[in-house]
Amino acid sequence: MRRRHLLGFTLIELMVAIAAMALLAMMSWRGLDGMTRAQTVTQARGDAVLTLQTTLSQWATDLDATIVLTQLQPIDWSGSALRITRRGGDSTRPTVVVVAWALRTDAATGTQWRRWQSPEVTTRADWQQAWERAATWAQDGGSGAGGAELVLMPLESWQLSYFRNGVWTPAVNAEGMANAIPDGIRLVLNLPPGNGLTGVLTRDWVRPTAAVPKS
Repeated sequence: MRRRHLLGFTLIELMVAIAAMALLAMMSWRGLDGMTRAQTVTQARGDAVLTLQTTLSQWATDLDATIVLTQLQPIDWSGSALRITRRGGDSTRPTVVVVAWALRTDAATGTQWRRWQSPEVTTRADWQQAWERAATWAQDGGSGAGGAELVLMPLESWQLSYFRNGVWTPAVNAEGMANAIPDGIRLVLNLPPGNGLTGVLTRDWVRPTAAVPKS
């Protein structure tokens, strides 16, 4: 009596099928991993762009609100930090605040561009104290500086230029111009790698009342 051959897979066929399934699984994993990486990069870039836009909007707002008052210096660039005297937000009485922008480094966040703002002041003595505290904060972030600090974005370095008398020059408080706001300020940011955005970014601000072409 002849034996009936059982239908099924041979060992070689099973091994080939397993190898094919493993290859397909590996290709699928690589595809999913690539999509995940691309999504992560896109999200990081989107977050960085939003942060940059918000920061530059605050930068322009501070400069637009810069005010010139008797015996009060409106703007000062030390080479590493910018101090600004700007209008306060109190609509019931005239007030001013002192704002400072500087790079600060700590172990937790690395090198970050930061903004400091004093409480609103109404007297020259209070302004002088806030102006000095802004300088202290920009140098070492001393606890005695008070005010409100905001961490803005990662930044490697930054430079400023002033537009005066029709030309761009390095930002300095030229003789006779310590109490004047430049017609324009050029901001150059050196963005660090690995944070969604990298490279050099240049942003020009023109004083709203300046009689110069805004281009």
